[in-house]
Amino acid sequence: MLSESARVTSAAELRFRVQAPNSRPRVTTIIALDGPSEAVIRRLAEAPWNHATFLKTPITDPPDGQPASDGWVTDLAARRRRLRDEVNVSDQVIMMAAAGGPADGAATIGRACSLRRVTTTALIVGTGSVPDRELAKTLATLRPWSLMVVIAGSDDYVADMMTALRV
Repeated sequence: MLSESARVTSAAELRFRVQAPNSRPRVTTIIALDGPSEAVIRRLAEAPWNHATFLKTPITDPPDGQPASDGWVTDLAARRRRLRDEVNVSDQVIMMAAAGGPADGAATIGRACSLRRVTTTALIVGTGSVPDRELAKTLATLRPWSLMVVIAGSDDYVADMMTALRV
């Protein structure tokens, strides 16, 4: 009797194996939801990342003639971008917010990601001196729109988390 390992490496089982490596790299969009998290992503954007786009909080004033309901973000050079277009090319979206800060854009981003079935992660930064009540408020805003919420103790932890997410 063949062992399970010997059986799965047989010629008969070869047809069920993936024949080519994953040739498409993961595309990640990182969106800062407030000023303190924007400062963090600006520092992170200086490092080499694989197919990562860094954006700032959703904006409420869309370009002329464009509906506000589409959702708009800006890149780090302050150029407006349609949120839907950014989500459509992403495999995962990481939302970043400071503990106690306004994370209201999470709902807009979360809805866009849900429609496209894009994985969402939320990173909460700046938790050192924030009261638990403020942290809980940020968690409550992000949790409904994130598959995973991570409370980061430092910027280094954020970079490590992004590496773990294969950014």
